[in-house]
Amino acid sequence: MKMNKFLSSLGMAMRAGKLITGDEIVLKAVRKGEAQLVIIAGDASPNTKKKFRDKCSTYGVQLAEAFDRDQLGKAIGKPERVVLAVTDAKFGKMIAGHLSQNSEVDHIEQTTGQQQGQ
Repeated sequence: MKMNKFLSSLGMAMRAGKLITGDEIVLKAVRKGEAQLVIIAGDASPNTKKKFRDKCSTYGVQLAEAFDRDQLGKAIGKPERVVLAVTDAKFGKMIAGHLSQNSEVDHIEQTTGQQQGQ
């Protein structure tokens, strides 16, 4: 598969230290307001998708569902990854911009509201 701009940008964010992976670490970053963009693999379990959709919605974090766990892992030079979070606003904006141009993205859910009652 040809590496597209979205996946290349994920690798760049990882090398810059602006990307985190793993369920609990990403959830903690969302709660602390550190996550700018959360990316979940299209082949993640329905429960995992719901958990991150709900948490991102509650905290006003943009969520995107794209590619599969193998593609996300390869993009950042790691084994398969189900959930990633971009912790830098500029990288988050750049990667989200690539998402809107990408035909392989299954679903994009954007939440830009403020924290509800927090």
